[in-house]
Amino acid sequence: MNKTILISIDGMRPDAFLKCGNPFAEKLMQISSYTLDAKTVFPSVTLPCHMSMFHSVPPERHGITTNYYTPMVRPLPSLFDQVAAMKGISSMYFGWLPLRDVASPRSLHFASYTHCFASEHVDDNLTDMALENLRKVHPDFLFLYMVDTDKDGHCSGWMTEKYLDTVNRAIDNVRRVYEAAGDEYTIVVTADHGGHDRAHGTEMPEDMTIPMFFIGNRFAPGAQLSDVTMLDIAPTIADVMGIFPADEWEGKSLAGKE
Repeated sequence: MNKTILISIDGMRPDAFLKCGNPFAEKLMQISSYTLDAKTVFPSVTLPCHMSMFHSVPPERHGITTNYYTPMVRPLPSLFDQVAAMKGISSMYFGWLPLRDVASPRSLHFASYTHCFASEHVDDNLTDMALENLRKVHPDFLFLYMVDTDKDGHCSGWMTEKYLDTVNRAIDNVRRVYEAAGDEYTIVVTADHGGHDRAHGTEMPEDMTIPMFFIGNRFAPGAQLSDVTMLDIAPTIADVMGIFPADEWEGKSLAGKE
């Protein structure tokens, strides 16, 4: 099983990624196959977006259309479930409690939650915990969710100086993961949605357009991807890891041939 890390940076707009001033942003585009024009799902809200990220179906299929979880009327497997079915070890580090429902308890081996207002820089602490898990456990799949970007978008406004500074810190945490992972892991970096003013959830391009980056031997460095949606993440990771995608998934793999 090929090991993979998925990093979700909540509320990171593509133009914020370009304007945040972090030197690793340019390197990230050089070492990855990427897009700055991927589409998330509607409503462009955190829990529906992440449910689609892990289940590769739109909200009208998984039924989560707000930030409150309700059980699926017709359940379908998540990416975590598919990893567990192949006896893989999964870890999850997250800063917003409702995200616990993207994974069933039986599919996780390690998990840690830190409240988004527990400190000024929760993402740094979550990254520290993820890196410790990488060093000690070497899980097959690790999910790291960064929350500060969305928090500061709501509190200060998208594209404000405070928000851009937080995006800068998030990209620096991506760099830390990249340097620690080495060649052992494929790394996928995405946002769940964008934002405008101090909100998101609409079909505005500012809310619906997100960046994605794919680093690993199945992806050509510097290649720009097209026609990418949130539904493509789970099938792509499954393909890279060498596990079976669920029959119900609607997205496509973006990975090149081995």
